[in-house]
This record gives sequence, C-alpha cells and structure tokens, in this order.
Amino acid sequence: MQKKQNTTGLIWFRNNLRSQDNRSIQKAIENHDSVIAIYFFDPKYFEKDKFGFYKTEKFRSQFLIETIADLKQQLKNLNITLLTYFATPENRLSKLVDELNINTIYTQKEWTKEEIDTNNLVKSIINKSIDIVEDYDQFLYHPETVSKNFSNIPDVFTQFRKKLEKYVSIQDEIKIDKLPESNLISNSTKIPTLQELGFNDFTQPSKTAFPFKGGESAALKRLNYYLFESKKVGFYKKTRNGLVGLDYSTKFSPWLANGSLSARTIYHQVKKYEAEFGSNQSTYWVIFELIWRDYFKYISLKYDAKIFKIGGILDRDYDWNADEDIIQDWINGNTKDDFVNANMIELKETGWMSNRGRQNVASYFAKELLQDWRIGAAYFESLLLDYDVHSNYGNWMYVAGVGNDPRDRKFNTQLQAERYDANHKFRKLWLEKTLF
Repeated sequence: MQKKQNTTGLIWFRNNLRSQDNRSIQKAIENHDSVIAIYFFDPKYFEKDKFGFYKTEKFRSQFLIETIADLKQQLKNLNITLLTYFATPENRLSKLVDELNINTIYTQKEWTKEEIDTNNLVKSIINKSIDIVEDYDQFLYHPETVSKNFSNIPDVFTQFRKKLEKYVSIQDEIKIDKLPESNLISNSTKIPTLQELGFNDFTQPSKTAFPFKGGESAALKRLNYYLFESKKVGFYKKTRNGLVGLDYSTKFSPWLANGSLSARTIYHQVKKYEAEFGSNQSTYWVIFELIWRDYFKYISLKYDAKIFKIGGILDRDYDWNADEDIIQDWINGNTKDDFVNANMIELKETGWMSNRGRQNVASYFAKELLQDWRIGAAYFESLLLDYDVHSNYGNWMYVAGVGNDPRDRKFNTQLQAERYDANHKFRKLWLEKTLF
C-alpha cells in the first residue's frame, strides 16, 4: 500500500504495550509518512470499584509505569514519539487529533464493556472524518483464522484446542520498520508517578516469586533466559505446579497481560528452541497454556457481558453470599485453611500468586465459604500483576461452577497442600513472621 503523503497516523496504545510484533505500529508506519503514539493512564482504572477495591492496585500500577517508560524508549528507537497523559482518552483525543493533524487512529481491538464504553465516548467526540482502525492483536490464533461467527466457539476447551491445532496455523511475527529521525517531535508530557496515581512507594519483599520489572525489554530478557540461557522450558510441565522461587513457571503472564510480550513471539521462540534442542511435553505445554489463554478470550467474544454475571455463561442459579467479615478474613489470610492463607498473604504482599494457588483460593472462596465469586474476581483484578480480564473472569467462572467446567468440581485444599507443599516450605515462607 502506498503511503498517504503529508498525513499523520496516531497509535493509541491499550494492552499492546510493545514495539515488536505490533500490528498497529506496522499499519501506521506503512500508511503514513508521519507517526505519533499516545498512552492514557485512564483515571477510572485507578479508582475503587463497587466492591471497594482499587481497580488497579499499587503492584500493577508500578508495573505499568515501568512498562510505559520502556515502551517510550523502544518507540524512540523507532523514531516514534510517545505522548503520555494521566487523563481519560475521551477528554484528550479530540483536541490532540486537531492539534497534530491526525487523520487515522490505530489501536488494539477491545470488546469488553469498559473498553467499549471508552471507545464509544471517543467516537462521539472526535471528528467523524477520522478513521479508527482496530486490530485484534492479543491472540495466538488470530480471530480471522478461527471463526467468522464467535457463537460457534465450542464450550469445551479440548474441542477448541484440537480443532485449532489440526486446522489453523499461527501467523508469523509482524516486522516493524524504523522511521527517519525527523519523525520525532518535541514532547513535554510526563509519565505519572506512583504517588500521582494514588499510591505510596513500596519495595517488593525479597521472597517474592516475581521480582521482575515491567516492559518489553524485561519480558524479552526473561523469555531468552527461560528458553535459551537456563533451558528451564524443557522441564516446565514437571515444575509448573510449583509455589516457591523464580523458575517453577515461565512468569510470562504479566507481560502478556499488558501486551508488552506477544503470544506469537513466545510461540515462535519455543519453536526455535525445539528446532535447536528438541521438543517434549514441557515445550508443548507452554503453547498449550497459550491456547487456554486464547480460549478464554474467545469465550468472552462468544458470551460478551455474561462472563461478568453472577450466573456466568451457564446461567446457574446458586445461593451466593457477601459476608464482609468472611471476605476480609480470606483477603488477609485468616481463614481456617493454612494453604489458602499462605497464598492470600503472598498475593496481598506481592501482587503475585501461582496458578496452583489461584485455583485453590478461588475454589475455597466460592465452594467452601460460599461467597459471591465476582467479589473474589474483583479482588484478583485489583491485586494481580498479570490481571487479564478474559482469563481472570473465565477462570473464576470455571472454579465457581458457572463457566466452562460442566463437572462443577471443588478443590480439596488440604489434599492439594499435601501434594504440592508436602514439606511446608511455601506455607512457612508466608505464614511465619520474621524480622528481615
């Protein structure tokens, strides 16, 4: 496609916070001789929700600040200026479009309610002549290759996975060209501090299982370490249910969640590893987990706002409770279950919890304490470094018995503790009080 001469394209970053394998960047560079980028720290994501939790607590806020700082540098390397505002997109975009002579906005396609509400506000305010180009760019299997009608997505994961693995190919990573240095513009905008977002500075405890920084650079460093430096990927299936340490799992999820690392990049790097060192169940299992991630996104596309409803996608009618004291004890790790308590304290103090821990504490909340699963999901949304709306609500529906698990199982947390923390190493780490 020939570039539109003397036109400026604007990249509006959402949860696609990377300079590599990014469709919005590619299209903007291909179609315009001038490109500018923008990111909004939208105030509504740093306010309290209806359950009294901050939608984005200090852990993910700090991770996001680090991510945007890195994105700003990576874009500068491509000679693209990133403007940053602590403001709502609908209050800023219209003015910026006029000031910067923008004729096209490129952004990641979103479909959940809050994001759609923002989109509609933006579209109602900006000039109707401005094109908004939205692309699905958070999948392993691109929607255009999966289904023309999302209502056809199977309700059972295994059916979904087997069909994709048999019939659908994964696209190559997107190559990004560098613009001339003359594309850079003056930039007086600032990235907000943690205090400006409403939180105090903090230091992660040394025992955290996720001591990593936000941003594409840290993500690619971790990817290279896990696959090629340590070759831990070759043992992933054996260690993935671990609870203590840096390397029992890939730890890719926080970068995947905000899009500073793409699922396609992980996939192609795993394939590169397999070509060099051989494939096994562990290398496949990393890809298997990426397909699960895709699946919850497709379930969200299929069922829309039902993933946030108390009856879930199954419209199940259970008697849920909302006892503030019981919920607070769960949050603070003061339940009768020491395994649940250890996991909840880890989450409260670090913003991280293992996959094994998440399944257990969520099941305990919904099936043992009989509390409204949406409250637990909202707390996870607030605290988790790797919060992803589709995976979070998909997994909570699953364990609450209102989602993609017709068996409606309940975890025996004590048996789980015996199996995965037999030596009490994890529980001692988080339940024993120490001075240092």
